[in-house]
Amino acid sequence: MPTFVYMTRCDGCGQCVDICPSDIMHIDTTVRRAYNIEPNMCWECYSCVKACPHNAIDVRGYADFAPLGHSVRVRRDEEKGVIAWRIIFRNGEKDMNLLAPITTKPWGTGIPKLADVPAPSTEMRDSQLLFNEPKYIRLDDGGLHTLESNGLKMKAGVYY
Repeated sequence: MPTFVYMTRCDGCGQCVDICPSDIMHIDTTVRRAYNIEPNMCWECYSCVKACPHNAIDVRGYADFAPLGHSVRVRRDEEKGVIAWRIIFRNGEKDMNLLAPITTKPWGTGIPKLADVPAPSTEMRDSQLLFNEPKYIRLDDGGLHTLESNGLKMKAGVYY
């Protein structure tokens, strides 16, 4: 299901328009509010939801993690480097929080230019791993990371 905008929360800043990869978020020139011009074409990437500073854009989550009639709210905390998805079920009794890490690096600083990276060795080329895979998925320093190794703690009612 595509995104939709709460007109009372939107101030027409245009951040959702700037980030939408399918170019379907637009600003209504009459009321100066954002809206989805073609809901059928929404990729459901939720980039606009994450970018909105006023939490004016909402979505319907997928049925595999939330049932019909629920609401999904997203909170982006740049200082902690996380996005928290809060799902409220339609009966109002159950409330679920999902926490996910985010990348907070400025645009253009996270990916090195391939010309600056040394060519792969023969051993790397013969390996089944992708180029620099252990490094970029952080396996080169001793294996898979856990919540504890990333400085996170498991809390009741919060799913990572």
